[in-house]
Amino acid sequence: MVKGLLDVYFRDNTLVKQQLDSYNKFVEFGLQEVVGRSPSIKTNVEGFELKLGKVRIEPPRFYEVKGGYRQILPAEARLRNLTYAAPVFLEIVPIFNGVERPVYSDVFIGEIPIMVKSKLCYLSSLSKEELIANGEDPNDPGGYFIINGSERVLVSIEDLVPNRLMVTRESGATVAKIFSTRQGFRARCVVERSGEGIFTVEFPSTPPDLPIVQMLRVLGFERNSDILNAFGENESVRNDMLLNIELEESKNREEAVELLSKRLSPGQPQEYRLTRLETLIDSYLLPHIGTSKDERKKKAEFIVRMVEKSAAVAHRKVPQDDKDHYANKRVKLAGDLMQELFNYALQFLIKDMVYQASRANARGRRLQVHTLVRQDAMADRIRYAMATGNWIAGQTGVSQLLDRTSYLSTLSHLRRVISPLSKKHPHFKARDLHGTHWGKICPNETPEGPSCSLVKNLSIMAEVSIGAGEDEIISVLKTFGVKE
Repeated sequence: MVKGLLDVYFRDNTLVKQQLDSYNKFVEFGLQEVVGRSPSIKTNVEGFELKLGKVRIEPPRFYEVKGGYRQILPAEARLRNLTYAAPVFLEIVPIFNGVERPVYSDVFIGEIPIMVKSKLCYLSSLSKEELIANGEDPNDPGGYFIINGSERVLVSIEDLVPNRLMVTRESGATVAKIFSTRQGFRARCVVERSGEGIFTVEFPSTPPDLPIVQMLRVLGFERNSDILNAFGENESVRNDMLLNIELEESKNREEAVELLSKRLSPGQPQEYRLTRLETLIDSYLLPHIGTSKDERKKKAEFIVRMVEKSAAVAHRKVPQDDKDHYANKRVKLAGDLMQELFNYALQFLIKDMVYQASRANARGRRLQVHTLVRQDAMADRIRYAMATGNWIAGQTGVSQLLDRTSYLSTLSHLRRVISPLSKKHPHFKARDLHGTHWGKICPNETPEGPSCSLVKNLSIMAEVSIGAGEDEIISVLKTFGVKE
């Protein structure tokens, strides 16, 4: 019975379906989404801008010294130590003093590695006989890349869910934590309640114990009554906040701004201090809510919710969140990892184009788009990360040599999920088998030794959804009558 079910299931699905789906989503939507984050580039040349448009990928190809570009198949890339990659073209329109002057429809900006058997790979449309004729194993599942002739796999990474509030008890204090993520930038924002009921706030580039009342005043809750009214009728939180208001040095917003700016930039002139305070609050404090001045009131309201939940956990009215529950985790697949890498490489290319424009202008040359783009600027960064496994944000071991010891070890490697936690520390809770792993994570397959249970494998029929856009979910919620 079970064998029959498995046969039917694997007639339509492959063991690397999650990798292929994720990469196909990156190619179809991810590339354009990354380009859309920087629609125009301001250069240092007066009156000269660049506008970015549609991105396009052509099938994999290779440049022969004698004979120019031609199609390349994975078998040849393996034998000749080449990278199986496809060219990326981007629409770049120069703007002189507000006037668009489109010259080239699109410009070659570099190459990205192609996943074997993905939508862009030639093998995806070949039959069993054609695969054999082209030197391929018809049972090979694909789902990996070929970099300089080596087969490399992007191992999925398990991480805590972004933009979700988690409250836990840690050594006498109650900590409300959120990994606020916006367009690839991730900021860890924390509200901590001490055992005595004193609240502090922390976010990137700030000292760890900023007073909560000071922060709420800077964000727009100026009077004490405004702060207390934000917490409604909840007695236990109001009592905590009365204590915090009592201990607070500032009496109004001006004093709070002065004190906070001196904490963040000690010994600096006032103008610099105030500018830095505004930049930190807008860009680094809860960036998922927004990065404009208009969002400050919303950020203050979110901090109020963080305070309320941490007080409720501290007074044992609600249980603390379970970090090891699989609903509080997300698995980053090959497509998500490629999107992060492409975003980093594109930002580098943009900086390089700005530098090339300044250089050309200083030498009195004509500003032409195709001369400003150095193709290697982006391609080299992508190839280096794929070849070494050194990813952005200091992650290592993301890209690994595909294990070809046996067919089973290959399939196992393509379904591996690694945790970013350090192998040196005990992490007993993280290594435990959790009830929510049922049907998702294999309870048996994990290495022995220091990486035990930090390296997991997907169970045989587990599927990973590739996610949906926020707008899509919001529209569905509205049909159920949910109000903003």
